[in-house]
Amino acid sequence: MHPRARIHADPAPEFDQFDCLPDPVVLLILNKLEDVRSLGRCAAVSKRFSGLVPLVSDVYVKIDRVVATNGDADDALNLSSAKPQNIFSHFFKLMLFTIVKPFHSMSNPNGTGRPLFPLTQHSPVHVLRNFSDVWNLQVELPSGDVGTEEGVLLKWRAEYGSTLRNCVILGGTLVDRKPIGAERKPSSVEDNGSMPESFYTNGGLKLRVVWTISSLIAASTRHYLLRSIIKDHPTLRSLVLADADGQGTLYMGMEQLREFRENKQSASACSNRTQVPACNMKLKYAPYLELPGGLALQGATLVVIKPSNDGGSGGHSKETEAFVSSAFDGPFRFAVKALMKRRTYLLEMNGF
Repeated sequence: MHPRARIHADPAPEFDQFDCLPDPVVLLILNKLEDVRSLGRCAAVSKRFSGLVPLVSDVYVKIDRVVATNGDADDALNLSSAKPQNIFSHFFKLMLFTIVKPFHSMSNPNGTGRPLFPLTQHSPVHVLRNFSDVWNLQVELPSGDVGTEEGVLLKWRAEYGSTLRNCVILGGTLVDRKPIGAERKPSSVEDNGSMPESFYTNGGLKLRVVWTISSLIAASTRHYLLRSIIKDHPTLRSLVLADADGQGTLYMGMEQLREFRENKQSASACSNRTQVPACNMKLKYAPYLELPGGLALQGATLVVIKPSNDGGSGGHSKETEAFVSSAFDGPFRFAVKALMKRRTYLLEMNGF
């Protein structure tokens, strides 16, 4: 009796279904990644990916470490050696080995064996030069620029074109966290809707002026250091420079970016930052605000800033009101809405 023959099917060749996707679909997927590190790793996978990653339009760059440097702002994001200096006088250079490393490992598709993105400079300026069609760029610094004491709230958002357009600052001397449902602690300051006399004598007004100037310096420094990135990427439609602490955000939309390219920026004479123009400021104050989520804000202050040449010191324009009301999220948006109903105090500030 003959043994039964066994028939073995040849194993099916491995086939990568991802290869069936057309390039526009792959680009759509890569755009969802955004993170420059993840994009660098994807670019190292294959020649196809290494050719598609530079075409990504949405990019997010997270900066891990900031070190001050001397020199012109065009080189301020490079890795030339320097001693730490004051963050507002000689701002920063960026140590970004973890960002650049994935791109350094990408092989050139022409077969030369050289890295597609040479590891010559470790900075977002040079990493971003490897992207040819960036539309939306987000850059995150490791921390805020303005030092505050523990428990103090300071948040700002600035809109820039070639110079300052709008800025809103939200501050508080103490953020209270109370259990949800707990009774409100009575405020030690009587709230009659006006600023108390003690505000002028105990340093309260001086503190708000320091917050305002420090926030404007931080915003104008960030704006100045974006010159090279904006110059290298004419396709940019939106640019956001924020920090991991959530303290400050600088925003530039398509109209603001066009204005930036068409007009010359005025640099401050004392440091590497854009000059802050003369401004009108509207200050609103509440000694105590209850916020959603079991939060309360003592010494709540809202400062709305516009350049003097943008209009008078009268009521807010609809554009400014929309900017202010949408500047912050969560309970801080509620705080802004509540403070907008308070009495307004007008101040003026010279350019610096």
